[in-house]
Amino acid sequence: MGIRPRAVDVEGKEERRHAILDAAEKRLALAPERIANVAEVADEAGLAKGTVYLYFPSKHALLLALHERHVDGYFSALIAFLGRSPSVTIDDLLAITLAHLAAKPAFLSLATRCLGSMETDVPRETALAFRARMGERLAAAGQGLERHFPELMPGDGIALLRHTYALILGLWQMSSTGAASQGLPGEVCIGQAFDYPQDLERALRALWEGAIGTRLRQPAGESPAAAA
Repeated sequence: MGIRPRAVDVEGKEERRHAILDAAEKRLALAPERIANVAEVADEAGLAKGTVYLYFPSKHALLLALHERHVDGYFSALIAFLGRSPSVTIDDLLAITLAHLAAKPAFLSLATRCLGSMETDVPRETALAFRARMGERLAAAGQGLERHFPELMPGDGIALLRHTYALILGLWQMSSTGAASQGLPGEVCIGQAFDYPQDLERALRALWEGAIGTRLRQPAGESPAAAA
């Protein structure tokens, strides 16, 4: 692939930044058990290796930015849905969450790696800025949940989303799929083997029904919300 010309304006630089993230995501999707190095990402994006470093100071900073883009897609869809819909059900929440997070192996593999490396491989100011932005997204989405569900006290919406995130990653790490993505034998899992998507959906429903109540299930015959 030929080397792309240098981006000079703000719009061009933002486009270039996303092209680098697209390349990193493509490499991750091809081989989730390993992390591509900066040279491989640069080659995939049609850029010089030094250009990638202008946007991301290290491989770990690049991966954290890709992880944040995944998370932002989920929160943007969830916040938009909560803002425009007159009523929300547990099935709506399941549809959005599964589509944006659990159904994307690249997200699951990357999220696990980023959580493990953030404290040691990412500059402290980068990690703090990431956590601050995550906090803002959590607050906005949590408040949206609390507006729709009077069962939730102030702060309960954030807690529910935090528990949701932990459950998604925790179950995946325990599954054979999660083990394989980390370079372990595909048959390895913690406890007896289980179907990750089905087990996760049951666990999420139990979590949300415990916090919100079973009366808010989707009525029979209606389709849950599509991911925004």
